[in-house]
Amino acid sequence: MSTGAAENWPGRALGLPETGRRSVARLGRRAAALAIDWALATLLSLAFFSPGDWQTDPFVTLGIFAVLQIVFQIFFGGGLGHLMLGMRVVPIAGGALGVWRPLVRTLLLCLAIPALIWDKNQRGMHDVAAGTLLVRT
Repeated sequence: MSTGAAENWPGRALGLPETGRRSVARLGRRAAALAIDWALATLLSLAFFSPGDWQTDPFVTLGIFAVLQIVFQIFFGGGLGHLMLGMRVVPIAGGALGVWRPLVRTLLLCLAIPALIWDKNQRGMHDVAAGTLLVRT
């Protein structure tokens, strides 16, 4: 009987599978989704808030990013990048995601530091505080 790291995958303590549908989304997929969402926010910022100028206020881009995250999580269960890469945000306790979870999760994500601190299930502190988990679909 082995007790190695292979038996302690992220999400095991939560009853989730190691791979495939409903498994915890891993770092590469998360980073790619973040890049997609940030690129979209940047394009919208450039298109609507600084016509003719290649550089825009980073707080405008951050605000657009936050609004997109909140709206997409409430209505579709994840940001556009999440959805494109086969992930979604789910409440850890089950049920509906609601409105407060996307708000808390996104506000803490925008602070960056909470998203960089993970627990053993690879849940960033923004997910822990919001009671959510990012899983594969």
